[in-house]
This record gives sequence, C-alpha cells and structure tokens, in this order.
Amino acid sequence: MLGADRVERCVELARGAPLTRRSTELAALAGLLVGTRELGEEWWRRERGGKLPSPDEVLRTSTAIDPWTDLTVLEMLAAWIADDVADGAWGRPFAVTDLNSWQAEDRVELPEDATSGQRIVVSFDAGGRLDAVVLRRPDDELGSNLDFDSLRYSRPAEAQWSWGVAAGLGPHLLDEDPDPYGEPVDARAAEILHAWALGHGASAQQAGEVWKVKGDVVAAIERVDWMWRSAEWFAWWRGVAALVDGEPKQLAARLEEIADAA
Repeated sequence: MLGADRVERCVELARGAPLTRRSTELAALAGLLVGTRELGEEWWRRERGGKLPSPDEVLRTSTAIDPWTDLTVLEMLAAWIADDVADGAWGRPFAVTDLNSWQAEDRVELPEDATSGQRIVVSFDAGGRLDAVVLRRPDDELGSNLDFDSLRYSRPAEAQWSWGVAAGLGPHLLDEDPDPYGEPVDARAAEILHAWALGHGASAQQAGEVWKVKGDVVAAIERVDWMWRSAEWFAWWRGVAALVDGEPKQLAARLEEIADAA
C-alpha cells in the first residue's frame, strides 16, 4: 500500500525514536496506512503549491511543516493525512477551537453570511471535527453553540489512536541486530525503580522479575498501567523512561525526586 521505499524510510524513523516513543511512531504509521487506503498512493506525491512540499519530500528530508512542527516526521504526516481525509469527508473547517474548554457558546467567529440553523464545521484536533450550530440569541444577534454530539474523527485518526491503545508501549521488535531491547540497564537504578513500583501498588506479576535489559523495563511499564494510578507515579514514569532511553541526568534527578518523597 505504501510502497517499499516509503516503508523502509518509515521503519528507519521508527527505529531511530527512543524506545519509549516507538509505539507512538508505529501508531502514526497505522494512521498513514489507513489514510493511504482512503486517498490513494498519489497523496504522497502531490505537491501543494507555495512552500508546502509533497508528503514524499517531507518523509525523505524530515522537513518541518506548520502547524505540526512540534511533532516527529511520522506524527506530522499522520496528522496531515488525517486532516486531508477529514476535509474530504466533511469539507474544510471554517474555524479551529480548543476542546480543553467545554464551553459551548460563541467559541468561533461566524461567517458574514451565516444564517440561523446553519451548521459550521470546526476543527479541534488533527482529523477531529465537530459542528457549531448557528442560532439567534434573545437580543436578536446571531451566535453559535458547539454541538459536542457531532464530534467525530477521520478514519486515519481513529486508526492511529486505536493502534496505540491496543498495542501499548511494547516491546515492538523491528528486525534489528543488535536488539535495542536487549541492551543492559543501570542495575542499581533498575532495582530502586522496581522496588518502588512494588511498594506503591504494583503486583509482583506486573513488575516482573528483576530488570536486566531495556525490554524488561518496557514490558513492566506496560503491565503496571501507571497512568491510572496516583499522581506520584508520574515521577516513576519519568524515571523508568530515562532508564530505557539512556538519559543519565534525567534518571539521576528522578531518583533523587523519588528518594526525597520517601
């Protein structure tokens, strides 16, 4: 579906990501696969005019594209194709809003030709859309309410999210020699973080045996389901992520933070 050259480049980018981010890269690749099925392989070759290159060039050169410059290349392309599929399904959005606020009233500026009862497509995320319903206020002015029941995502965005949830952190092997998950970790730091997990609610089965290699740690992170535990587990997550990703300064700081809280 993607073509051998693109797959090779995508795998290269996924392999180059920190192991704690590999699942995110592969989730983006799932979105790209579904998006390519929707739009066809020519989506990759199509230039957009102006300074916007083709997706193929972005993939090849790792070019940063607004408004996704804070994302990795694969995440950026996944957001791009998710938006293009959404535009094809529901039309280009007239406005953008932030759903961190659930205030419904008058969140978007209305077009000059807006009429009461009209539905206006609004973007809130890559591939995410909902409608703003135009209505007449008691003072006879036109306003709008966001219709949260109309919230929807394009298929690539759904695939990206679903794959990430279903597959989890990993380990996800990508035919590598040597296996990055087989690399040893700092034994003392691993012992401290392993013991901390056991002392704060993780079962022996979830924490697993003593962590010797990065794959042991990644598998344990996945099993303990730390995001649904108390806030103190965020310090643990930052510590184990630094242990896996080889960030000694971050690891030392997180171990100190854990020790101070003991």
